[in-house]
Amino acid sequence: MTFSHKLMLSAAVVAIFGATMVAGGAAQAQTAEFKTKQAGDVVIRARGIAMVPDEDTYDHNIGSGHGELNNDAVPEVDFSYFVTDNLALELIAATTKHDLSWKDPSLDAGSVRLLPPTLTLQYHFMPESRWSPYLGAGINYTFFYDSKPGQFNSVKYDDGFGYAFQAGFDYAISGPWSVNLDVKKIFLDTDISINNGANTSKAHLDPWVFGLGVGYRF
Repeated sequence: MTFSHKLMLSAAVVAIFGATMVAGGAAQAQTAEFKTKQAGDVVIRARGIAMVPDEDTYDHNIGSGHGELNNDAVPEVDFSYFVTDNLALELIAATTKHDLSWKDPSLDAGSVRLLPPTLTLQYHFMPESRWSPYLGAGINYTFFYDSKPGQFNSVKYDDGFGYAFQAGFDYAISGPWSVNLDVKKIFLDTDISINNGANTSKAHLDPWVFGLGVGYRF
């Protein structure tokens, strides 16, 4: 991903958060009944997410080029528990599949599936408002599985911890139902071993995760 793309994505996150803060004041004037965010609430969401790796391979002996993982879009389920009216813990569960290709030289390195459970602590602004934005930070552990080697004998990825930041908002529709928009940035490193370790590379995968979905608050 180029620097301009990174800048555009960062600007989009800031714009989303700023817009929801402004809209929140006006939204409080609406009279339709909805359940406000309260301590003890449990929220279950179903989202569609797009995982967009922002990879950077380095310190490798696979030629002079670099590796690229493609994007993937999948369904995701997440669970939130409100410790207070403003503070919530969120756990997401989803799995994605990515093809790995190597550029210069051009090589097919097969595909791999990622299972990246991520736990974040969020601060929810305006929990009593219909529009309620939030910011969060937390940890991630990514499992790599079902690896296909492509034109190689083997391709292996090391599982590992990372950390995550997020921004988003909930919009209360009616009663316990709401819609949600969420953006996460996960910082994740892995070691890639090809042909049983004959060729290796370190990689920053650092994916963006864009999500849109519906939530139900208990």
